[in-house]
Amino acid sequence: MTSDTEPLVKIRGLRFFRGERAIFDGVDIDITRGSITAIMGPSGTGKTTLLKLISGQLRPQGGTIEVNGQNIHQLSRRALYRLRIRMGMLFQSGALLTDVSVFDNVAYPLQEHAHLPPSMIRKLVMLKLEAVGLRGARDLMPSALSGGMARRVALARAIALDPMMIMYDEPFTGQDPISLGVLVQLIRALNDASRLTSIIVSHDVQETTEIADYIYVISDGRVIDHGPPDAMMHSDAPWTGQFMRGLANGPVPFHYPAPGLEQDLLGA
Repeated sequence: MTSDTEPLVKIRGLRFFRGERAIFDGVDIDITRGSITAIMGPSGTGKTTLLKLISGQLRPQGGTIEVNGQNIHQLSRRALYRLRIRMGMLFQSGALLTDVSVFDNVAYPLQEHAHLPPSMIRKLVMLKLEAVGLRGARDLMPSALSGGMARRVALARAIALDPMMIMYDEPFTGQDPISLGVLVQLIRALNDASRLTSIIVSHDVQETTEIADYIYVISDGRVIDHGPPDAMMHSDAPWTGQFMRGLANGPVPFHYPAPGLEQDLLGA
């Protein structure tokens, strides 16, 4: 049994390598229950890899990841699958099934795992689509959807089984301003109304800080900084300030390491 005051996800001493490159090297992160926690950092810092580690798709070389009090990498395959049913996932691409309708996309996890009569599944699908404002689009095919609509259908599918947690992989990428506003509002409203725990990985500072309760900034295999959004936006730490405020000058250099320009020009 776990206490409601315990983090839903507890990461300690996480180490994960690809070849000789350290993606994570001693990372500690707590995901508080009922909150929206953002994992931020530049592209290529392992944010999506972290979601795969939390869901047990990848195995670390060191450290532990506990989800709801269970060490994710010590579970049997059956126990891991049971736990995954309680995790929703919004993929960066949406990952809708292209050959079936909006309705069938949202119904799919219910049909696979819920063992409910078709009439009950239909009602649940209607409720989930209503929650994202797309009940009227239930008969459309994914090819007929805009990018923002497809992301909202994917969100309806992610909440179909009423999970305890949703992981969002770059939810704001490639969205127009209206779609961005809708997604930001939806993520906050769904988290609060359903008492979810949400993990957002993103490098979109404005949208993420608008709804996050707590932010971790990662780079070079470690947690650079963490804290509430306002504290992060006004951080005096050079690296954090450069990233959060989008500054050209700072610890992250403009030039990739290279010999002196004169040396290259003169061939010396």
